[in-house]
Amino acid sequence: MNNISALAESVIRQNLLDIILAANIFRDCKNQKTKAAVHDYVKQFSNNQKNKIMKRILLIPVLAVAMIAGNSMTTYAQKTVMVGGAAMYPTKNIVENAVNSKDHTTLVAAVKAAGLVETLSSPGPFTVFAPTNEAFNKLPAGTVDNLLKPENKSRLSGVLTYHVVSGTMDSKMLMAKIKEGGGKAMLKTVQGEDLTIMEKGKKLWVKDSQGNVAQVTIKDVYQKNGVIHVIDKVLMP
Repeated sequence: MNNISALAESVIRQNLLDIILAANIFRDCKNQKTKAAVHDYVKQFSNNQKNKIMKRILLIPVLAVAMIAGNSMTTYAQKTVMVGGAAMYPTKNIVENAVNSKDHTTLVAAVKAAGLVETLSSPGPFTVFAPTNEAFNKLPAGTVDNLLKPENKSRLSGVLTYHVVSGTMDSKMLMAKIKEGGGKAMLKTVQGEDLTIMEKGKKLWVKDSQGNVAQVTIKDVYQKNGVIHVIDKVLMP
């Protein structure tokens, strides 16, 4: 509402300055004819400007409603989403929300093992394509256990950061990029290599550098420091 108050103040100030200028001319003028002309001008000016000011002020409530509606749309867009049996709150960061999802216990364990908790808790923002436990289970036997070994921390970090893109890229933005790209879009990951985003059957799909394709099963899980899209396969650089 501070912007609305400032608008009202500027409208009134702008017109008062014109009136004050005319009043100063009237005060300093020695010629009676000129003073009479200025007097008539101020009188006519006041009547005309009064109507203009009222019209502008009447617009202020309309602008206020528009601003409130805009804020409401933002709040609605960032509504709480359920993932893995838990509410994902837009007021919490990626790690704070992920630890509560029963479908992402493997991912959380991997993030901790790779030393990425601090990074994904930072302001970011980040877009995370988050594989479920079931997605990790689709990997060849022993892959996850091997990645979680301390000696493979660097490799694990590379796999995880391959699922992260800088910035907040919700489904609307991704769809726009796909349209611009003629059916697909390339996203540079934090790891350094690209992911390919596609749209098929009104669903978002993500392809890694090895040709594996994951479906976005839950989109637009907004976070304080970005957005999460849940996927059904692990992406490999």
